[in-house]
Amino acid sequence: MPPSASEPRGGEPDAELAVASQRTLVWRALRRHKLAMAGLVVTCLLYLVAIFADFLAPYDPNDINADYAFAPPQQLHIVDTSGDEWDWGLYVNGYEQTRDPETLALTFREDPSVKVPVEFLARGPEYELFGLISTNIHLIGPADPDGPPMYLLGASRTGHDQLSRILHGARISMSIGLVGLAMAFTLGVVLGGVSGYFGGKADAVIQRLVEFFMSVPAIPLWLGLAAALPRDWGPLQRYLAITVILSIINWTDLARVVRGRFLALRGEDFVTAAYLDGIRQRRIIGRHMLPSFASHLIAAMTLSIPAMILAETSLSFLGLGLRPPTISWGVLLSDVDVRALETAPWLLLPGVAVVVAVLAINFLGDGLRDAADPYQS
Repeated sequence: MPPSASEPRGGEPDAELAVASQRTLVWRALRRHKLAMAGLVVTCLLYLVAIFADFLAPYDPNDINADYAFAPPQQLHIVDTSGDEWDWGLYVNGYEQTRDPETLALTFREDPSVKVPVEFLARGPEYELFGLISTNIHLIGPADPDGPPMYLLGASRTGHDQLSRILHGARISMSIGLVGLAMAFTLGVVLGGVSGYFGGKADAVIQRLVEFFMSVPAIPLWLGLAAALPRDWGPLQRYLAITVILSIINWTDLARVVRGRFLALRGEDFVTAAYLDGIRQRRIIGRHMLPSFASHLIAAMTLSIPAMILAETSLSFLGLGLRPPTISWGVLLSDVDVRALETAPWLLLPGVAVVVAVLAINFLGDGLRDAADPYQS
């Protein structure tokens, strides 16, 4: 007896897949890509962290406690077994500070005799959630806000809580990728499409512009454009300017690819048929030509976000990008020096955040590319 229409037969799709939408087919293929799904989960978590950074961070990222500069990370304990009976409850051990009599260097050691109680939904510095709701509730923090501090990821050279600054830094570093991507993607698709579809003088002008940007070395171009920004600009102005700079640099490769695909597709039968049917050129481009290589556009779009994150990190690390009091992962890494590598390696944790974000988005981009490829089996 032959199999029913709802059951798969050999390598043929079942009845549901035969009538499934493109979105359903893409999602089904994406779910089979384990690295892509892991990247999707991590990417979503990073953007949630960026959105709820005020709530997740135990302290205000600008609060300074100079007495605890370069304080090492504290281990979070669940139960105290030092006494006769187990004492359940979250806590961290306090710090014992000693100063070298010869070098006057201040060192920190864990002091088991001092317990700093920790609780969830703790009260701390006041903030405005989404800029609307004023509250002082934080996900985790010391039970006594005025007592000894809690530095789960250590403290910076100026006594800032490293965990709070990394969480807040995700806002700038992750959002600059989206804002820059929107501008670079729009420039690449529009200018590349105009160049490939219409050709002629428009193609010549746009390609000379592309060649100009591609002929200039990337790093000197970054440095020159970033150094041209007025030093008296505020954090928001510098943020927008850096985003525009990154977009100017990153649109050329996509424009070249889009131009090549349009040159190949404008002579295809389905494009000619659409033109003869009286369909407007804008609809031919957006409805018929662009979807034919959507897999490459998706891959280029997702893989551009890590490039934007790395570019912002590089510029800020060199001191030519964002600057304090703006907090980004690149700004945090600019505080790292030789001493940090020897005595305070936890200052490199923002670099770990950059690596995790870049890998997660790259994995997601590879999975989306494969899932949206109409020629895959």
